Amino acid sequence: MGAWILIAVMLAILAGAGYVAYQGWTAVEGPEMPTSLYVAMWLGIVFSIVVGAGLMALLFYSHRHGFDERAAGEREPDERKRD
Repeated sequence: MGAWILIAVMLAILAGAGYVAYQGWTAVEGPEMPTSLYVAMWLGIVFSIVVGAGLMALLFYSHRHGFDERAAGEREPDERKRD
């Protein structure tokens, strides 16, 4: 029962934070942003996500193929057999 109360309280805090963020975002008046700036913003967002995903893919590939162990100073697998 206590876990459900905690989840409900956390969701209420999240909803309150979302409401305050929305009110703060819409309360500011300013000049309209041109379409070219929206395009540039979305291209930057997409490019950042692609670069981040690519780097994470390289990280997982490196880890699964054992490149991380060799970089940390461990010996090659064939050197272990000689001992």
